[in-house]
Amino acid sequence: MNPVEIHQGNSPVVLGLPHTGTHVPDGILADLNDRGRGLDDTDWHIHRLYDGVLPGATTVRATFHRYVIDANRDPSGESLYPGQNTTGLVPLTDFDGHDIWVSAPTQADMEARRRSFHAPYHAALQAELERVRDLHGVAILYDCHSIRSGIPFLFEGTLPDFNIGTNLGTTCAPEIETLVQEICAAADGYSAVANGRFKGGWTTRHYGRPAEGLHAIQMELAQSTYLTAEAAPWIYDAEKAARLRTHLTSILTRLAALAPTLKGIS
Repeated sequence: MNPVEIHQGNSPVVLGLPHTGTHVPDGILADLNDRGRGLDDTDWHIHRLYDGVLPGATTVRATFHRYVIDANRDPSGESLYPGQNTTGLVPLTDFDGHDIWVSAPTQADMEARRRSFHAPYHAALQAELERVRDLHGVAILYDCHSIRSGIPFLFEGTLPDFNIGTNLGTTCAPEIETLVQEICAAADGYSAVANGRFKGGWTTRHYGRPAEGLHAIQMELAQSTYLTAEAAPWIYDAEKAARLRTHLTSILTRLAALAPTLKGIS
């Protein structure tokens, strides 16, 4: 299976989808324990949720599961959140802190996976961002994520519905963060926070270079906003999703409209 799926569009917005893939090669699957084979930490149905929300958007989607290797982690293995519980480039535990391997991957395994999965995904994402920037003079990477709203191992309490990450405002023009914050804050029945527990993963931090015409923002959605329940079998709730998609449509449509005004802004 190709490690990355690309759908090219002509919008200034590129959607990154690093965690919706569920493919695990047989040799790696054999090394996962029963808990790991459940793939519980998937960003379930996120590609379905965003499908068609912004006509013309380019999408770059990893088809492999994050347990194979995490496409949103620094390839050097450096932690995104030093001093806090998190999962690494190749996770050794799930989000609840439980072991997921019968036979843990070696450093050689991790390097092989980096070359075969992580690197091709980011080569594709880089190429699409550059192509879109060449078309418009600017590109906005909107990195699409979701997670269970309650995970004590990773954070206290209940996660807000919309979690906006810009690495404390460094990965995009302030107009982008302000626009997204305003839409989320006005969304009736939803909660939102900017740069709370999730400040943007490696993808957002790596590609967010406003001075070069590359802007990046991460959206981490609580899975309670579009799943029937935050538990297996992870059922997509069409009614919840339709309500949420109205706000996602507003965000992405307005970002696309904002993009021409960002030329030359650093």
